[in-house]
Amino acid sequence: MSFAAPPCRAGFVERPDCRIAYEVTGTGPAIVFAHGLGGNLLSWWQQVAHFATRYTCVAFSHRGFFPSTSPTPVPDPTLFAADLAALVDELGLGEIRFVGQSMGGWTGVEYALMRPGRVKALVLAATTGTLDPRRLPPPIPAPDRNAAQADLLARNITPATGERMAKDQPALYHLYNHIGALNGGLDRVAMRAAIDAMRTRPPADLAAARCPVLFVECGEDVSLDVPGAAMAAAIPGARAALLPTAGHSGHFEQAAAFNAIVERFFEEVGA
Repeated sequence: MSFAAPPCRAGFVERPDCRIAYEVTGTGPAIVFAHGLGGNLLSWWQQVAHFATRYTCVAFSHRGFFPSTSPTPVPDPTLFAADLAALVDELGLGEIRFVGQSMGGWTGVEYALMRPGRVKALVLAATTGTLDPRRLPPPIPAPDRNAAQADLLARNITPATGERMAKDQPALYHLYNHIGALNGGLDRVAMRAAIDAMRTRPPADLAAARCPVLFVECGEDVSLDVPGAAMAAAIPGARAALLPTAGHSGHFEQAAAFNAIVERFFEEVGA
């Protein structure tokens, strides 16, 4: 039999105030991928290529991120989970596996709590979403990441990638920044403030989602302010994994290692 690539289609979900762009690749159980502040649905090209032979891979762009739309200059992140619910329903996905990086973790945590038991596996990469690390027992003081980020910016390096990607994988670094640039004039500072304002949930709240949780921490991350292992310890049944030499966007920088971690997690929890 001759080779056939996984089927792929794209479209938009019409919301009352905006359009949410998505791309569906492959067949099988559904994985939904949610990007971070510096990305959009294109950010997951290496994960979709890996998983689409066995899973239905759904990558989407949050409202206000290319090519989705938003009625306001700064998209409202409190609507992210409802947008995802509309997407899941429109595509008839039912139960999903969710992989979210950075800002995508806000969507994942809130969706999992909105629909308890309907997320088969929740992967939070370089993120704690709306969970508040200040509520960890005992509280963990947040490290000052400002100096490290300022140093990278002074050297024309995107903090969300880190020095290693820029130095060792310049083509990948170039692509990362081009994908982010598609978001146009999005005010990232205001967007970051909007999601930070939502970071109020006690970590133990996530147990109500009734789903397996994996935190993937990146050892050279200058953006995340709490170790994934510390957050996992506060949530019954949660676990953590580490990409020791990756920056904030480990899924992009070290895709093969990241994919293997996610794949092993799915196997372990029967997802």
